[in-house]
Order: sequence, then C-alpha cells, then structure tokens
Amino acid sequence: MKKVKFILAALLCALVVNTAMADDKPIPVEQLPVAAKTFIATNFKGMKVIYAEKDRNSYECRLADGTKIEFNRKGNWKKIDRHTAAIPAALIPKAISNYVKTNFPNCIITKIDKDRYGYDIELSNEIDLKFNYQGVLIGMDD
Repeated sequence: MKKVKFILAALLCALVVNTAMADDKPIPVEQLPVAAKTFIATNFKGMKVIYAEKDRNSYECRLADGTKIEFNRKGNWKKIDRHTAAIPAALIPKAISNYVKTNFPNCIITKIDKDRYGYDIELSNEIDLKFNYQGVLIGMDD
C-alpha cells in the first residue's frame, strides 16, 4: 500500500511540474500587452525586444542589451533586471533613489522588483535592499 501511495504521489508531482513547465510559451513580440510595449518604448528607447514569452499570469521579455523585464497579465511591470546597467531613474521611487545616492554613492540600481510589501532592489555591489511602498528601508541582504 505504501508503494502505491508513493507511486501516485510521484505521478502527481510529475504532472504538476510538467503542467507548470508547459505554461511558459514563446510568443511573438507583437502579442505583448499594449501597456508592456508602451512601457518598453518609453523607458528603453530604441531597445529591441529579442524574445517574449507568456505564462498564465505574466509576460516576460528580453531586450537586445540583456535586460529582462517581467510584466503582469495587464502589461504592468513587476520586475526589471539589467545585470550591469542602471535601471532608468524614472522607474525608481524618489525616496529609494535618494537613499541609494546618500548611502551607496558609488553604486547603481541594477534590479528592481515590485513585491506585495514594496520594492526589492539590487545594487551593483550585489547588496539587496528592501523598501516598503513609502520608500522606507525595511531590510537588507548582502
């Protein structure tokens, strides 16, 4: 009986993993939501989208310079990862920008992620800072 339960549990896990992996599907760039295309055109002028994919709840795209942007299903950005380049200043709340300029003057923000509690950012020195939506620092990881 234990073997049957184990086999059923393993099959169920395999089915769940297979279903989850099947959700990520490459799509033509034209199928990105209008809000996502407008966001890219406004904040990453002249940058070409070289890859786009969709899953149940989000879209993801890569730009020619390696920037990775994740959008919700309406096309609003959730996460931007530029690896070694700075996130456009217009996308960073002023309080967060001021905090980074004051406390990490030699660093740039290379990653920003909107979470349920606020913003998670990564600096060029690989320090992660967590801010609430009011721009108050609530955590730090290095």
